[in-house]
Amino acid sequence: MEVYHGGKEIIKVPEIRLGKYAKDFGTGFYCTELKEQAVRWARRYDIPIVNLYNFQLNDNLKVLHFTEMTEEWLDFIVDCRNGKEHDYDIVIGAMANDQVYNYISDFVSGVLTREQFWVLAKFKRPTHQINFCTAEALKCLTFIKSEEVKV
Repeated sequence: MEVYHGGKEIIKVPEIRLGKYAKDFGTGFYCTELKEQAVRWARRYDIPIVNLYNFQLNDNLKVLHFTEMTEEWLDFIVDCRNGKEHDYDIVIGAMANDQVYNYISDFVSGVLTREQFWVLAKFKRPTHQINFCTAEALKCLTFIKSEEVKV
């Protein structure tokens, strides 16, 4: 399978970088199956770059795959965004975009009930993310090419 990473540089050898913000599935190297989404990620930077990789899953890795937004997905994202660590090598699932993250914040703080969250948490377009959480998981990626996104 081919996956994309949108950012500000060519990344031939992916690595896990600690960010200053908690992400949906914790620390790792994030990719997506959706090129349009990677382009949106890249456009946040002055020089937007989309990197393309071949992803070949190693069956010995511990993988958590959310096939849809569920209670387990919501709880996992809340835990990760609150800094709780997990022991998965790879986590795959829908992305909580900025608007959905605001709903998650409101849910955590008690402004929204769980039921209200689910009513509001409908995506306008499909989203997808794969977080490569460990060095062993990064070995599943082989760099193919990169391209600068036209603004």
